[in-house]
Amino acid sequence: MIDLLGEEEFEQFLASYDEPRVYGLRVNTGKVERAEFIEKSPFQLTAIPWVPDGFYYQEGERPGKHPYYHAGLYYIQEPSAMAPVELLEVKPGERVLDLCAAPGGKSTQIAAKLQGEGVLVVNDIHSDRVKALVKNLELLGVRNAVVLNEKPERMLSAFQGYFDKILIDAPCSGEGMFRKEEEMMGQWERHSVQEFAAMQRELLAQAAVMLAPGGRIVYSTCTFSPEENEAQIAEFLDKHPAFDVVPIEGFSPGRPDWLREPWCEADGYSSRAKDAVAGTARLWPHKLRGEGHFLAVLGAGASAGAGASASASAGASAGASASAGASASAGAADFVAAAGKRSGRQAPRGKGRAEAQPSTGVSLEPLEAFSGELLRSEPFALRRLVCYGEHAYASPAGLPELHGLKVVRPGWYIGALHRGRFEPSHALAMGLRLREAKRALSLASSDERALRYLKGETLEVAESEILRDPQETKAAKGYCLVCIDDHPVGWGKWLDGMLKNEYPPGWRWT
Repeated sequence: MIDLLGEEEFEQFLASYDEPRVYGLRVNTGKVERAEFIEKSPFQLTAIPWVPDGFYYQEGERPGKHPYYHAGLYYIQEPSAMAPVELLEVKPGERVLDLCAAPGGKSTQIAAKLQGEGVLVVNDIHSDRVKALVKNLELLGVRNAVVLNEKPERMLSAFQGYFDKILIDAPCSGEGMFRKEEEMMGQWERHSVQEFAAMQRELLAQAAVMLAPGGRIVYSTCTFSPEENEAQIAEFLDKHPAFDVVPIEGFSPGRPDWLREPWCEADGYSSRAKDAVAGTARLWPHKLRGEGHFLAVLGAGASAGAGASASASAGASAGASASAGASASAGAADFVAAAGKRSGRQAPRGKGRAEAQPSTGVSLEPLEAFSGELLRSEPFALRRLVCYGEHAYASPAGLPELHGLKVVRPGWYIGALHRGRFEPSHALAMGLRLREAKRALSLASSDERALRYLKGETLEVAESEILRDPQETKAAKGYCLVCIDDHPVGWGKWLDGMLKNEYPPGWRWT
């Protein structure tokens, strides 16, 4: 770092590590408007300059221990880590890929910008990290996400030229996180910069194949090394002439002068690539209130995307063929049931794994009855309903066939059709809005019963507290959507003044 920055700036850089780290949260505008959250927020908030919905909070505050966290109203996220998605410029209705998604902070940020429209595909190769990814998507009420646990090269056939926007928050040596997470220093010692650079090179090439003409890729790392940052972008531009760097404003510029020995091959890049690198950005801990990051925005010309170099797909599985045709949007009448008794959380693995085949052997009557009794409308009516075993999902419309891929979630998990009855999922509750439920209980965050509900306790609830349609004449018994300050947190079953708690054990307040 002394060699890169020079003595004077290095001293400023080093001094930043003696300063306390900063803390941030991002409002989930998929559930609550920014102004509404500011009005009801119990925290001291200061706006983060580069993220309209991001805020610093004070170190002593504990937003993870507040009912609003369990309602999915915000995501706790390091401030610099919020910048990549802002540069992606996601718009409702687009098809977006988060290629290295776990634990899901940036995925949920993308989802909020999509506002439930379009397709969000999130992928991570680590099966243990995918669990956290799924939970965060459910917590923040994301309806239009598909979760994959796949090697990116196996995705190329299904998604060639498919996505409007792709985020690559690349695995990296993590130098920018040393102040935030000291254990990252140990990881840095175990893994070489060259090892990560090789992975990043492949990810960029694979993303180019999956991007639609005219689309955008945002590449980000949380490291300082030129090999993983400027060098990756310069090399990519030379191999993909249809792409350009979209200049980033508001941050320190990238450093084309670092494309030199001993970090990079001094004569290894074209003048065009070297000049373009100046349009990338570096977030320095001694220049802003956040940790270290690198950002690059890559715009695809009309000839890029689907027509990208076929060499990037060399590692794709020969048998991974799938149609990229859009599936028609459909309602419950077009429900597709997949044969077999798997949980639906992931496709079968191993050699010669059998792919689930469409079937019509699952009755939708319990789901239709639940929907008619509990929901004012079918929030999943415009999506393709799919069932794996007894588990029902609402897949986003326009999704290509995913046969051969490790699918953890083919869409919004609605619930289980089990022995002639429908059991709604927690994900369904978290994805709903109070206005969409015919029967609900809304507790104030100051009501001690709100915390008791989050702990999994049975509550005493008068029938008059159950919110129902004015014309409803039946008793309030059965499922009701439980909310805190009008924001859903789960299900309960009401009968004779008692609310049986349906909050999942693994989610409970401890």
